[in-house]
Amino acid sequence: MFRRVVRASKFRHVFGQALKNDQCYDDIRVSRVTWDSSFCAVNPKFVAIIIEASGGGAFLVLPLHKSGRIDKAYPTVCGHTGPVLDIDWCPHNDQVIASGSEDCTVMVWQIPENGLVTGLSEPVVVLEGHSKRVGIITWHPTARNVLLSAGCDNLVIIWNVGTGEAMIQLEDMHPDVIFSACWNRNGSLICTACKDKTIRVIDPRKEEIVGEKEKAHEGARPMRAIFLSDGNVFTTGFSRMSERQLALWNPQAMDEAISVHEMDTSNGVLLPFYDPDTSVVYLCGKGDSSIRYFEITDEAPFVHYLSTFTTKEPQRGMGYMPKRGLDVNKCEIARFYKLHERKCEPIIMTVPRKSDLFQDDLYPDTAGPDCAIEAEDWFEGRNGEPILISLKNGYVPGKNRDLKVVKKNILDNKLKRMSTHLYNAPKYKNEGKLEEILKEIKSLKDLVSSQEKRIIQLEEQMSKIAI
Repeated sequence: MFRRVVRASKFRHVFGQALKNDQCYDDIRVSRVTWDSSFCAVNPKFVAIIIEASGGGAFLVLPLHKSGRIDKAYPTVCGHTGPVLDIDWCPHNDQVIASGSEDCTVMVWQIPENGLVTGLSEPVVVLEGHSKRVGIITWHPTARNVLLSAGCDNLVIIWNVGTGEAMIQLEDMHPDVIFSACWNRNGSLICTACKDKTIRVIDPRKEEIVGEKEKAHEGARPMRAIFLSDGNVFTTGFSRMSERQLALWNPQAMDEAISVHEMDTSNGVLLPFYDPDTSVVYLCGKGDSSIRYFEITDEAPFVHYLSTFTTKEPQRGMGYMPKRGLDVNKCEIARFYKLHERKCEPIIMTVPRKSDLFQDDLYPDTAGPDCAIEAEDWFEGRNGEPILISLKNGYVPGKNRDLKVVKKNILDNKLKRMSTHLYNAPKYKNEGKLEEILKEIKSLKDLVSSQEKRIIQLEEQMSKIAI
């Protein structure tokens, strides 16, 4: 029987190309912090890169067109007192970016329309709730102003950025450091990878774990877990023999993986970047000089290796452009911003096509910048699917509204808490103790009233002397 050995795929011949030197961002001192985040975040307007900074933490925000050599005196975002560990652009506002730092805070920044002219040290809002460094920041995909942060205090906090409040705190779920956290397509669930080698799928509003897999990857090095658009979870990690692995899991039945692949014995952590429109996962290893890509389908073996794009230099970090920032006229299906020691190099991935017409199969409708629901709706239990846009005529950015933070009266909260504490105060088991306290209060009150009488007498005497 004739058997087709090579599986047909339109992404088998994806062509990767690093842009020329004049289109790179040069002379950037990329951060040397030993933390496995991507150090770079990109959207259709700006590229943000975490850099080395003396006396605190900072990151650069460059308009995409500002390539070439970056002046040492170029203004930075520099409000943190410790190194910045993670940054993430808001999916609903291309001028808002959040940052997490070793100083235990999360800060949200509004970048001016045309980029920075002077250094930015005043965030729109500072979110304080973590007791150790904050290494993971990720915005909700469909609800406005909802932000997730995870710190080395093993705590996940979900914030309403519009009011600056910590709305949900997931404590006691992670016994060790959290390596990654990711929302699903509509933001109703999150999945986390933890140092205890367990992958957890969590319903944050019910504050319960709905699925977990212990020893998802048996190696001791960091794992990563992301949600795919069909609801499955894709993970990268290490085997007991320190081989790099990828695996696919069904959150409803996590006892056994749908698929597991061994890759190689390199020790760099694999950062997965997922395109929900084409079901392609790109894996960029820290310290690797290659980007591997895989297509995920419904047929065995489910995760299909496509190809590898290789360059000479190893990567320190990687930024990934959302679909709406790509050039559809060039059949560009992905764009990466690769960090070297001293520069950031864009890499474009294209699918060669003979026709100049818009390729609908490469560009199905993709998630646009409009949010489906407001933060309050989401915290009340509503979900919203991403609002899709067509890229047929290219993406035209709309006007972004400023991020406004309405601080509620903190004193109100304190008074409410105090009254609930008083209301819920435990009853004294020892009645005698209560009697004792009441007696002391009465004697003090008597003392005060007698002193008041004495003061009145003295005042009268003074008035007579004055006369």
